[in-house]
Amino acid sequence: MSELRTKDEHTEAIRRDRKVAVVVNTRSRRGRRHYFEVIEQIHNLGFEPLVELSVYNPKRLRELLDTALATDPDLLVVGGGDGTLSSAVRHVAHRDVALGVLPLGTTNNFARSLGLPLDLAGAIKVFDTGKVADIDLGMAGDRPFANLASFGVSVEVAGKVKPWLKRIVGRPAYPMTALTILPGHTPFRAYITVEGRRHELLTHQLNIANGRFHGGWQVAKDISIDNGMLVAYQLGSGKRLRLLGETLIRATTGRWRSLAGGPFVVGREMLLETDPPMAADVDGEVRLRTPIRLRVVPNGVRVMVPDSFEDR
Repeated sequence: MSELRTKDEHTEAIRRDRKVAVVVNTRSRRGRRHYFEVIEQIHNLGFEPLVELSVYNPKRLRELLDTALATDPDLLVVGGGDGTLSSAVRHVAHRDVALGVLPLGTTNNFARSLGLPLDLAGAIKVFDTGKVADIDLGMAGDRPFANLASFGVSVEVAGKVKPWLKRIVGRPAYPMTALTILPGHTPFRAYITVEGRRHELLTHQLNIANGRFHGGWQVAKDISIDNGMLVAYQLGSGKRLRLLGETLIRATTGRWRSLAGGPFVVGREMLLETDPPMAADVDGEVRLRTPIRLRVVPNGVRVMVPDSFEDR
């Protein structure tokens, strides 16, 4: 791990030296359409990128992120959806480089958690007028994540939601797909151990959040991506109608009406066990299974954020 400058020094270096590298996922919902606009606006702010890379083949994303970081930028600008940005977070974690976020996906949970403008011009302007902050890094086992680990219905939804539906309707594509899966879904029992206390619940859906947003909607106003805590919560109970009702509310109003099963479970580290063992969707990638230990690494990632962001 390289020695880190202070955040003020890092911010000043970005504004003074303009050393940026740009990687845009042109397979994301808006990436291909806006790639040249992104490059033009970055140049208009006085940045002369060390490298400008477009990612059409997702399998090359990690390779191209490494190529960009090899130019030794102060700011790595990455455009794409939450999956792309999660990969970028893993690359810049604990390094003396800040991540600049271009929200080009469907839900843009990570960008929302950072308080970034969701329009391109606004997000790009942050690179010139914002500041470097450090935020929490989630760990699921030995796998870093930026926003969310989820279990249950959402894992099936992630595999079945149609790209064309996301392009047409945006965020509601996920709850709409969930409605087709729910009738045949079986609830599971989850056990969450935090600070020696074991919590038990029966549900169709469990989320453990590092960030503040899920599906493009705010989970709760007092959740932060920079408070050193993970937050576990369930959507619905073991009853399909309960989950169906809450999914409909979410799809039609964009708001959480309630979080079934009582208050959030909050902690720096959690052991999750499920019956039966289940796959984990970690920032959109399904690779791990329960039991799984999750923890937070405070200030594990540097990002460029608006001056209004509360950096703790």
